[in-house]
Amino acid sequence: MKKTRHIVRGVLPGSIAQEMDIQAGDELLTVNGNPIEDIFDYQFLIQNEEIELLIRKAEGEEWLLEIEKEEDEDLGLEFENSLMDEYRSCSNRCIFCFIDQMPPGMRKTLYFKDDDSRLSFLQGNYVTLTNMSGHDMERMIRYRLEPINISVHTTNPDLRCRMLRNRFAGDICEKIRKLYEAEIEMNGQIVLCRGINDGEELERTIRDLSGFLPYLKSLSVVPVGLSRWREGLCALEPFGREDAREVIGRIRRWQDRLYAQWGKYFVHASDEWYLLAGEELPPEERYDGYPQLENGVGMLRLLCREVEEDLEGRLGDQRERKLSVATGVLAAPWIEELAEKIRGKYPAVQVRVYPVVNRFFGESITVSGLITGKDLKEQLSGADLSDRLLIPCNMLRDGENVFLDDMTVEELEEALNIPIQVVDEPGSALVSSVLGENTVMTHKRRQSYEQTDRCDCGPAECGKIHSV
Repeated sequence: MKKTRHIVRGVLPGSIAQEMDIQAGDELLTVNGNPIEDIFDYQFLIQNEEIELLIRKAEGEEWLLEIEKEEDEDLGLEFENSLMDEYRSCSNRCIFCFIDQMPPGMRKTLYFKDDDSRLSFLQGNYVTLTNMSGHDMERMIRYRLEPINISVHTTNPDLRCRMLRNRFAGDICEKIRKLYEAEIEMNGQIVLCRGINDGEELERTIRDLSGFLPYLKSLSVVPVGLSRWREGLCALEPFGREDAREVIGRIRRWQDRLYAQWGKYFVHASDEWYLLAGEELPPEERYDGYPQLENGVGMLRLLCREVEEDLEGRLGDQRERKLSVATGVLAAPWIEELAEKIRGKYPAVQVRVYPVVNRFFGESITVSGLITGKDLKEQLSGADLSDRLLIPCNMLRDGENVFLDDMTVEELEEALNIPIQVVDEPGSALVSSVLGENTVMTHKRRQSYEQTDRCDCGPAECGKIHSV
């Protein structure tokens, strides 16, 4: 990779950087004589009480600044590239990759496949470790970049090479073992493909990965997402009800075995498996504190608990409210049940839930996080949406007000001629929104991590496709 220049975007008022007359447009060259690879080098090197910065001013003059400060005191520098390096793209061509199933003509960032271990630490992204050199592993261990979230899929070396279509992908257990021996905390993920890495291959993978407890903290199993844009791609089949029951049964047997040994269940099936199988979700205690929510593991169970806890502290009243909720087909029955729980204390509150069929990606995609503005517009136009429409925040891009197809919330609001409110993730936010206790209409999803505006492409936005 080419070396990234570390250009100062801004300086915090009252900071050491302002006192040293560092300004926007200046470039950081070294810290204590060391070149900076990324934000982790920078944060590690500025921890000392005495440091030297080599700065190149915007006009070309170089300043060597000697700084005395408190240990761990920040310098107050903000860089144009928040990661201080380019994002690392994926070198695999996975047979199940959802980004390969995207239609043409969408925004550029949706086609970028990130596989950057640093983003695993910063954002919780899952990475295959196929991009990691020995130097990268050493830095991860030295800087304690944990937890690291790993897309494993299978521990069979030959099968993993075939699934990732990367002849160097078979050493996953060796890399996990290095992190395990360094006591780096990890989480694992298996995207399950019917007839490929399920059955006895899934059994082998769970068995192998359970050997890395306790530092491998959790393992999720999620079904492959198949869009309608798969022409020319590997032939994959969706799972059926009996398939889902077989997967759940296998996972339960491992959970019981591992709980007896470790006091934790470790391996978890995502919510989709239980809904597909027509089975009840597990009780809350079997989720080990919800370490895999971003993979849709326990999200519905947690939402129910949060709504119930919020309602327990309320007396209820006769306030009148009429509103609608749009969500994915997967979560719609659960949202309807939660609306009924709210009506138990607020009988004059009327909520109509609209399950939105994903015609853009295909009807087999049932999660709300992949619903487009176009599908919302076409399916809700002319519907009785009452006084307000609520939508979950995971329909939107982080920190912005746009759906996957670049339609804005305001454009949808105008098309449907109704106020739209974006509901945050906690169950308490859903209750407050339904009851009209949020006085500020939110049209944006909160941003989890500030991404650079200077890179050619930021991290892929469709990576987490299993959120309900």
